[in-house]
Amino acid sequence: MMTMAQEAYAKSNVFDAQQRERLLMEELPQVRYIAKRIHERLPSHVSLDDLIQAGVLGLIEAMQKYDPSKNVQLKSYAKFRIRGAILDSLRDLVWSPRSLRREARRIEAAQTRLRETLGRAPGEQEVAADLGLELVEYQKLLGEIRGLEIGSLLVESKEDGDEAQERDVPAPSDEDPFSLCMQTEQREVLAAAISELSDREQQVLSLYYFEELTMKEVGAVLGVVESRVSQIHTAALLALRGRLKSKLGHSQAASAAAR
Repeated sequence: MMTMAQEAYAKSNVFDAQQRERLLMEELPQVRYIAKRIHERLPSHVSLDDLIQAGVLGLIEAMQKYDPSKNVQLKSYAKFRIRGAILDSLRDLVWSPRSLRREARRIEAAQTRLRETLGRAPGEQEVAADLGLELVEYQKLLGEIRGLEIGSLLVESKEDGDEAQERDVPAPSDEDPFSLCMQTEQREVLAAAISELSDREQQVLSLYYFEELTMKEVGAVLGVVESRVSQIHTAALLALRGRLKSKLGHSQAASAAAR
């Protein structure tokens, strides 16, 4: 059911100043929530206030472009626009050094290599050993890498020689990288990839994305500190990205062969 403001929009095709102000106040908590969810997976030097400001601009854009005749609730449409605006603002920041992207790819490759050798999800100690790192060094690296998965999970394109830059994949349901596979076949591939993660990684992803707990709340449930949850989360998404690329690559190759 449309609110009074939405009904007015349908009649006049524009929000008046009073309606815009009221809607802004109603939706500001959603802006802060989305900004905080993204911020907790970013390096500490990225300003939360900057993300909130970008989200507010996304909210304003949502109100300008919202069309109730599309049978989409304003809150849902605004959520999509808010998160998109925040991700756009992050592209202008130099917060993910190429060296960290290289390390992320090294971890992903090690996880994939060990899975093929062991026939199961490798443990952190096994991945660390494969990389020639002590466990504490590996866990520290995961902490530094956090945030590289923001807005992307699946596809890489070559740029600047051997450097790679991840390409965003839209996630309409929750606008999180974990929700990128919306088509039936891709959802099945994603579900299969998730099932191959360790129990702890699956638990973290479930609590964070399905239960929508914060990293701190997930840590309280699991009995670990927030930084440890972030490490597990990063390792899980790196593993997922590797498995998805492998599975979708096999699927696409099979489809091509069948043509």
